[in-house]
Amino acid sequence: MMGTELTRRAQALAAERKPFATATVVRAQRPTSVHAGDAALVLADGTIEGFVGGVCAEQSVRLHALRALETGEALLLRILPGDGEAPASEGAVTVQNPCLSGGAMEIFLEPCVPAPRVLVVGATPVAAALARLGREVGLEVAAMSDGDPEPADGDLALVVASHGRDELGALRAGLEARLPYVGLVASRARGEAVVAELRAAGMPEDRLRAVDTPAGIDIGAVTAQEIALAILARIVAVRRSDDAAPVRVPAATAVDPVCGMEVAVGRDTPHVEHEGRLLHFCCDGCRTTFEQDPARFAAAR
Repeated sequence: MMGTELTRRAQALAAERKPFATATVVRAQRPTSVHAGDAALVLADGTIEGFVGGVCAEQSVRLHALRALETGEALLLRILPGDGEAPASEGAVTVQNPCLSGGAMEIFLEPCVPAPRVLVVGATPVAAALARLGREVGLEVAAMSDGDPEPADGDLALVVASHGRDELGALRAGLEARLPYVGLVASRARGEAVVAELRAAGMPEDRLRAVDTPAGIDIGAVTAQEIALAILARIVAVRRSDDAAPVRVPAATAVDPVCGMEVAVGRDTPHVEHEGRLLHFCCDGCRTTFEQDPARFAAAR
């Protein structure tokens, strides 16, 4: 169970729309140093706040918590002493950790990811329908007016449904932020005219191709609600595409040449340069062992 301080930290991260994963020890077998109920938060940059084990166990928690943030799915992580292959099952991962002095632990990893944000420009029936229907499909819809709020990294989409008001500035902001989806509610002819204005103002052609106008999937929509539905269908398709992970996290991983553990590579991951290559380790102990006899572990690289 998270203590008061960690709970407040989690609440603050959620209020700031910053993704994180909770890691809660649900089972601990002696002689591990953790107890059932110990907890930590794993931020999207790999930072761990709290305690769920020593440095070697932390590496496995970090790696699989980041993967849970990528998939948006909770996971039970089993960390067992020893080495070799470990069985896998749906919803659970078993890691053999040769660095453990004994015991075992099970840690529940739960991603806490803010609802994808969709910015909408315009005080129109289509904009109102987008806000109403968007909540039903798990989106946070925010009205964007006079540049507030600004498109931010992690935002999913921007839809301009203002019927000619403040279109160019809003579209430019969405394109420059490289949001996954930028849509303009307009007829085909007027949409092409707006894109031409952006081109004349210097917007690169590759970015202009990202403008979806008329916005949404062509379902023959007529009413504001139908148009909003068509746009949301397109946004959901973008959200669920293979290229759109819920959270962008450090992608690099490495295998410790000493113990064979897979680790997430971050700024604090122990490492050493050897023969022109950067090698990473689960802990300082493995790094020291490598430095004492590099030739012994050459085959593992």
